[in-house]
Amino acid sequence: MGTTGCTDLMMLLHLTGHALETELTARLAEIGLTPRARCVLSSALAAERTQSEIADDVSIDKTTMVVTMDALEQAGFAERKPSPTDRRARVIAVTDAGRAITEKADRVVAEVYESVLGSLPVDEREGLVNGLTRLLEGRLSTPMPCEKPPRKRALRHAVG
Repeated sequence: MGTTGCTDLMMLLHLTGHALETELTARLAEIGLTPRARCVLSSALAAERTQSEIADDVSIDKTTMVVTMDALEQAGFAERKPSPTDRRARVIAVTDAGRAITEKADRVVAEVYESVLGSLPVDEREGLVNGLTRLLEGRLSTPMPCEKPPRKRALRHAVG
């Protein structure tokens, strides 16, 4: 396929992303987790971070972060603890149950990614991932100023 004006790149990327997000949502629901909750737990496991830092890390707004944390606390997967350096902030601590569900979720995500990429010819898999990564780190790394930008979805860390 050439790079002609007939190729609707945005629609291809949007539909592909939506299909992958839907599959991940369904598969993670089987173990009682959402992609967003997995992102939050993974970020909290990577380093001691505040609720705001994790929200920024996984590209979700503060209201969504509060709702997500409420659900994670209710499920027993994480808890908010006072920050040792800022009494106004809360650090997210992942519980043993949260660590276990994140490991299980990581296996589910790896299976889905392997299945999706495995549906492509071997010589196209690495090129697709490398090309998308280069676009996000290069040409598309800085959002263009826009009066009414489209809403950003939170799946950034599902890619890792």
